[in-house]
Amino acid sequence: MMASILDEYEDSQNIRQSSQQHSRLGSANIGLTHSGFVNVRLEEEKPIFNKQRIDFTPPERINHLAVCNNQLCMSLGKDTLLRIDLAKPDQPNQTELGRKDDSKVYKLFLDPTGSHLLISLNTSECLYLNRNTQKVRSLSRWRGHLIESVGWNKLLGNETSTGPILVGTSQGIIFEAEISANEGSLFNTNPDQYFRQVHSLEEDGRPAPVCCLEIERSPENKYFIIATTRKRLFQFVGKVAEGSEQQGLSTIFSQNQDLLPSFQEFPANMGYSEITFYTAKLRNFPKAFAWMMGNGVLYGQLDYVRPDSLLSDVQVWEYTPDIDISQNKPISIVLTQFHFLLLLHDRIKAICTLNGQVVYEDVFPDKFVPLKRMIKDPIGGLVWIYTEQAVFRYHIQRESRDVWQMYMSMNKFDLAKEYCRDRPECMDMVLAKEAEYCFKNRRYLESAKCYALTQNYFEEIALKFIEAKQEEALKEFLLKKLNNLKQSERTQITLLVTWLTELYLNRLGQLESDDNTLIFQETRDEFRQFLNSSKHRDCLFNNRGTIYDLLASHGNMDDMVYFSVVMQDYERVISHYCQHDNFSAALDVLAKHCDEKLFYKFSPVLMQHIPKNVVNAWIQMGKRLDPKKLIPALMNYSQMGSAQQINETIRYMEFCVYELNVTEEAIHNYLLSLYAKYKPDSLLQYLRQAGTHPSEIHYDLKYALRLCSEHGFLQACVLVYRIMELHEEAVDLALQVDVDLAKSCADLPEDDEEMRKKLWLKIARHVVQEEKDVKKAMNCLSSCNLLKIEDILPFFPDFVTIDHFKEAICSSLEEYNKHIEELKQEMEEATESAKRIREDIQEMRNKYGVVDSQEKCAACDFPLLNRPFYLFLCGHMFHNDCLFQEVTPHLSAFKQNRLEELQKKLATTTQSSKSRHRPAQKEEGDTASLGKGIGATSREQIISDIDDIVASECAYCGELMIKSIDKPFIDSQKFEQDKSSWL
Repeated sequence: MMASILDEYEDSQNIRQSSQQHSRLGSANIGLTHSGFVNVRLEEEKPIFNKQRIDFTPPERINHLAVCNNQLCMSLGKDTLLRIDLAKPDQPNQTELGRKDDSKVYKLFLDPTGSHLLISLNTSECLYLNRNTQKVRSLSRWRGHLIESVGWNKLLGNETSTGPILVGTSQGIIFEAEISANEGSLFNTNPDQYFRQVHSLEEDGRPAPVCCLEIERSPENKYFIIATTRKRLFQFVGKVAEGSEQQGLSTIFSQNQDLLPSFQEFPANMGYSEITFYTAKLRNFPKAFAWMMGNGVLYGQLDYVRPDSLLSDVQVWEYTPDIDISQNKPISIVLTQFHFLLLLHDRIKAICTLNGQVVYEDVFPDKFVPLKRMIKDPIGGLVWIYTEQAVFRYHIQRESRDVWQMYMSMNKFDLAKEYCRDRPECMDMVLAKEAEYCFKNRRYLESAKCYALTQNYFEEIALKFIEAKQEEALKEFLLKKLNNLKQSERTQITLLVTWLTELYLNRLGQLESDDNTLIFQETRDEFRQFLNSSKHRDCLFNNRGTIYDLLASHGNMDDMVYFSVVMQDYERVISHYCQHDNFSAALDVLAKHCDEKLFYKFSPVLMQHIPKNVVNAWIQMGKRLDPKKLIPALMNYSQMGSAQQINETIRYMEFCVYELNVTEEAIHNYLLSLYAKYKPDSLLQYLRQAGTHPSEIHYDLKYALRLCSEHGFLQACVLVYRIMELHEEAVDLALQVDVDLAKSCADLPEDDEEMRKKLWLKIARHVVQEEKDVKKAMNCLSSCNLLKIEDILPFFPDFVTIDHFKEAICSSLEEYNKHIEELKQEMEEATESAKRIREDIQEMRNKYGVVDSQEKCAACDFPLLNRPFYLFLCGHMFHNDCLFQEVTPHLSAFKQNRLEELQKKLATTTQSSKSRHRPAQKEEGDTASLGKGIGATSREQIISDIDDIVASECAYCGELMIKSIDKPFIDSQKFEQDKSSWL
C-alpha cells in the first residue's frame, strides 16, 4: 500500500514538472503576430516522457539488464539469469549460470532479434544463451578477453545464427566472430564458429577499450562500422562483394581508408563513452547518432552519401554545470527523434537536439539512488532504467508535439509546418511568423503567400503591403486569400475580385506605358486567366457591370471584349465590334454562338456593310431564324441601296420561299415587291410557280394585283385576275396584251357556258372592231363551239362583203337543219313515251292486292287490319303510325319539318269537318256548305302530300333503307341511356 502511494506521488510530480516545462516553453513565444485562433485546451496535455515503474520486486539485486525486441534479460545476484518475454510477462524464465568460482557478470549483450544473449564475465570469459534453450554454453575461443562491446549484424542475423559480428575488448582489439545455436559437428560442439582479430584501436599510443561497436549498411550496399573508445570515434567504410557477406567483415578494415578521417578525438576522458543511434519507423538504417564522451555529447545526422565522413551536421552539447565528469558522471545515453536522454546517478535529463535546451528533468527518490543504467529497445522504442532494486520504463509519446516551436524559432519554417499539420492553431502561428520574417527580409511575394494562409487581420496585412508600395505582393496576397474563401462568403469574394481587377488594370496600364511587351503579355494572360476562373464565375457574372465599368475607365477594350466572351455577354462583344467597324468579327461571333435574338438585333447594321456574309449566315442558321423578324434588316437599305444589298435580300427571300417553304404572307408579299422593283423577269415565273388556285397562294392577291398594275406588268395582272376568277377583267386586260392570252382566259369558266360565250364575244368584238381582222374572227368561231355566225355578224361593219364568211354561214345553216331534225326525232320519241306512260297509269289504277285477315304489320307484328295501313307492291305492310315511326328518323330536316306542317294542317281540317255536324244558324248555311267543299278538297291534297313523303316507297325495300346502312342501330344520344339500363 505504501509503495502504491509513493508511485502515485511520483506520477503527479512528473506531470507537474512536464506541465511546467511546457508552460516555460510556451511563454518563450513572444512577439508572434496576432492569430485568429483561440487556443483553448479542454484538458491538460499528457507529458512527452511518461515514467512508469514496473511492478517487479527482484529476489536479489539487479546487476545488469538488456532489452531488445520485447525480450528482457537481467542478471540477478551472482549466478541467476532472468528472462522475460514482455508479451507474456507472467511467464518469466530463470536460468542458473552454474558458476562455482567468484566470477561475476560484467556485461550483457542481446542481439536485435532477442534470440542471442552474450554474457561477459569479469574473469575474461564469455557465455552464450539462446532464447529457445535453457543451457548456458561457454565460448571457448573467446576466453582470455574481457568483452566491452558487440556489433550485431542486423542484415544476416536470425534466430539460429548471429551471422558475422564484431566484438570489442578491453584491450582495444576488434574480433570478428559468428555464433550458431545449432549443435556443432562431432568434432566441434562449440557454438562459436570462428573468432579472429580484424583490427585494434589505440589512444595516445596505447591500446584503449572498445566502448561501442555499430555495423550499418547503406542503401547503396556500402558497409559502415563505427567504433568508439573513451575519447575517440572511428569510422570504417567499405564494400563487401555481393554474395560474400557470410565470409565476414574483415575486408572492410583492410580497404583503403585514406578518404575518411581515421578518427575524431576529444581531450577529456571520463573512463568510458557510449554511442546511441536513432532509426525512424519503417526504415532499415539509422538517421542520427549521439556520442556521450568526456567533453559532452557529440550529436548529428548520418549521411550515407558523403564520401569524406558518415557524420554530418555535427554539434557538441557541453555538459551543464551540475554534470561533473569527476564527481557526477553521465552514466548512459539514449537518442530519440528530437531528444537525447542522459542518465545521471539520481536523475534523467532530456535535451532537445534542435536547440540544445534541457526540456525535461526527472529526479528519482533517494531510495532508488544510485541509478545503474539506461537502455532503449531499438525495436519496441521503450526506454528502460534500472537500479539494484527496481526497474522503470519510459513511454515517449507525441515527441514532435512542440518541435514546431523550436523550428519556428530557428526560422526553419518548412520543418515547423511539417510538424503541426494536424494543429491548425499552431500552423497559423508558424505561417504568421514566416510571413513576418519574409516581409522583414524584403521577400514580399513569399510573405504575401504566407499571410494569405493565416487568420491574421486582413486589413492590417493589406495596409502593410500598401505602405510598402508592393502591389505585386498585395495582388498575390489577395489572390491567395480569394482562393481560400468559401463560396458562401459572397461579400468577401466580391470585394477581393473587384480589388484584384483594379490592381491588374493598374499594372497593365503601367507596363503598357513602359513598353515592356513580354511582362505585359504575361500579366495580361494572368489577368485573363483570373477573369476566366471557374471558381469565381458566379461572382464575376453577378458583378459584371462593375467589372465593365473598371475596364472602361482604364480604356482596356481588348480585355473588355475578352471578359464579355467569358461571361457569354455576346451582345456587348458584337456592339463593340460594330462600333469599331469590325463587322466581320461581329458576324463571326454571331455565327459562332447562334443566338437568334442577337441576329435580329444586329442584322440591320451588318446588312448595310457585309450583306453577302450576313445572308450566308442566315442561310446557315436555316429554320432557327424567323424570316419575318428579319424583314426590318432586309428593308434597311435606302432608296439608292447598292445592287449587292438588293440581290442578297432577294437571294435570302428566295431561300425562304423555295428551300424553307415559308408560308408567311409577309415574306411572299415582300419577295413580290422586290421582283416588281428590281427583278421583273422573275415576277411572272414566281406567280406561275406559286399556284393557280387561291388556296395554294401564300401572297396577298389584291396586293399583288395593285403592285403589278402600278409597275405596268399587264401579263402578271392577267395571271392574278385568273387566280381571282375575275374572268371578264382578265380577258379585257389580256386583249391589251395578246389575243391568244385572252382566249386562254376565256376558256377558264368551264362550268358556266353563258360566261364563256360572253368572254368569247368580247374577243370576237375586239378582233372585228379593233383589229378588223375577219379571218381571226372566223377563227374564234372554230375555237369556241358556243359562238355562231349570227352572234358575231352584228360586229361587222356594213361594207363587209359576204364572201369573207360565206362558208361560215352555210356551215351554220347546215347545223341548224341538223339540229331541227334532231328536235323532231326527240319530239316523236317524247310522244311515244307519254303514250306508254298513260297506259301504265291506267293499268296501275286497276291493280289491287289481297290482304288476309291474319296478316301482321311488318314493324310492330300486330294484326294489320286493326288500324289504317299501307300495302306496298313488294308485299310489306305497315300500320299508318308504324310506317311514320320507321320513315321519319331517316328523312332530311326539311322533309321532317314539311311532314309536321302537313300533319298539323290535316288535324286542323279534321277538326273543322267534325264541327260541321253541329247545329248552325240559318244565315250561315251558305257559308258552311261552301266551306265543306273547300275543306274536302284540301284534306285529300294534304293526305296525298303526306303519302308522297312517307309512302313513296317501301321503308324496308326502297332507297331509304340503303342510305341508312351506315347508321348505328342505336342513336348516339340514347346509347348511354340504353347502356345504363342494361347494367
